[in-house]
Amino acid sequence: MAGILSWFWNERFWLPHNVTWADLKNTDEATFPQAEDLYLACPLAFCIFMIRLVFERFIARPCALGLKIQASGPQKAQPNAILEKVFTAITKHPDEKRLEGLSKQLDWDVRTIQRWFRQRRNQEKPSTLARFCESMWRFTFYLYIFTYGVRFLKKTPWLWNTRDCWYNYPYQPLTADIHYYYILELSFYLSLLFSQFTDIRRKDFPIMFLHHLMTISLITFSYVNNMARVGTLVMCLHDAADVLMEAAKMANYAKCQRFCNLLFVMFAMVFISSRLGVFPVWILNTTLFESWEIMGPYPSWWVFNLLLILLQFLHSFWSYLIVKTACRAISRGKVSKDDRSDIESSSDEEDNTPVAPVQKQHNSTTNGTNKVHGTNGYLTAGAPCPDEH
Repeated sequence: MAGILSWFWNERFWLPHNVTWADLKNTDEATFPQAEDLYLACPLAFCIFMIRLVFERFIARPCALGLKIQASGPQKAQPNAILEKVFTAITKHPDEKRLEGLSKQLDWDVRTIQRWFRQRRNQEKPSTLARFCESMWRFTFYLYIFTYGVRFLKKTPWLWNTRDCWYNYPYQPLTADIHYYYILELSFYLSLLFSQFTDIRRKDFPIMFLHHLMTISLITFSYVNNMARVGTLVMCLHDAADVLMEAAKMANYAKCQRFCNLLFVMFAMVFISSRLGVFPVWILNTTLFESWEIMGPYPSWWVFNLLLILLQFLHSFWSYLIVKTACRAISRGKVSKDDRSDIESSSDEEDNTPVAPVQKQHNSTTNGTNKVHGTNGYLTAGAPCPDEH
């Protein structure tokens, strides 16, 4: 075990040439980031998750009910033992051959069976109230942490001159403000990583899971090798758009359509300008070029920049989805339903119509398939504001 730890914490990987871990030990004169500091994030992540449950129950839920957001979920499918057995034991998405077999067995129309499976899948999805509570929690945290980040960074020299991120590196002392900022952000994303398995299931679950892993890796990486100054810039820049994103989702769930549209436009502008403009020009420029000029590369420097470049690819992908959504919204005149929540529908009318055992019409053409809306990502013209980062 000692050999593995020695290999993992190899100074020639983590630190610049001629720097050792002993040089970065805490002294009476200065405090430096220590890897063991991050252990605190694990129990704190659990505390944040518990705070979230209390917040959603006693603050977000009353706010949602005050806005007349209903707690009822999607239309429930009519109980049917045969279809339920197929749904639970065989498949939730029957193919055309199986649909035809069920149609003959039940003497139901194929279209009715399709609608039953759609409603049965939707039955497991959370209500609008649950989605509102989740968004309000995230909005509250992002607003707090973004406000904290701005108030802290405006007093630092590296906000105004990014070259200060690298002067005297890695012998830059750790302040209480940076330590608090890092531990709180890391704890929050750890809580998101694990609660993603219990939260509202999104169609972009793998991408968001990858995003959370990358965020946690970047926070941990930059803290351990004391790239904390540039790390604070990255965190604050990302939190800016998230505040507007969650606010737009809440407005959508509360059926404040015009306000949602306005917030979505603001979100799209901030997201695209910050992730495709400020991030590469400001952040990647200093991590790739200014740091190279001032201190030169070393192994963990390459890994850190690789993670940032991968994050930039995610930014580009999400920006594409936002622009696509905006184009659809403009063509239809509104931004509505949350597509990433996986609530399926063929039309609003059909989802509000109870499924009845309609007899199969052998002389009709009613056994066509319904169109199901669905894209991977933020908003669609039939869908509300994104979740992302």
